Amino acid sequence: MDLPSTKPYLIRAIHEWCSDNGFTPYLSVTVDSRTVVPREYVRDGQIVLNIGHDATHRLLIGNDWIEFQARFGGVARDISVPVGTVTAIYARENGAGMAFDPEFADSSDDAGEVETAPDDDKTPPPSRPHLQRVK
Repeated sequence: MDLPSTKPYLIRAIHEWCSDNGFTPYLSVTVDSRTVVPREYVRDGQIVLNIGHDATHRLLIGNDWIEFQARFGGVARDISVPVGTVTAIYARENGAGMAFDPEFADSSDDAGEVETAPDDDKTPPPSRPHLQRVK
């Protein structure tokens, strides 16, 4: 007897923990052919999504799919992510959360192949924010 995956339950639990403690839940996803996200924001086959209540509309974290609407560049977009492609859920503010191994669909020949936005040599790579002590 195959038991259902604990992954969607853990994702929902970390999301609730983040929300209850005033943190912003971020979802890291390996993008494959089934993933519906704005492709222009995909980098190296991955995307990070803010799934906080303030950033999403009609968020549904189901056992097989995570679906919601979010704004990208001011435009509302429908997002659909297979739970198997989630690689992490964590709080933006402190990085606390949980990482997972991605699972790919066996039936798709192009799983893992993703068209990403071309890297523009003129655009500097994004840098991490840093704190500076002011005296």
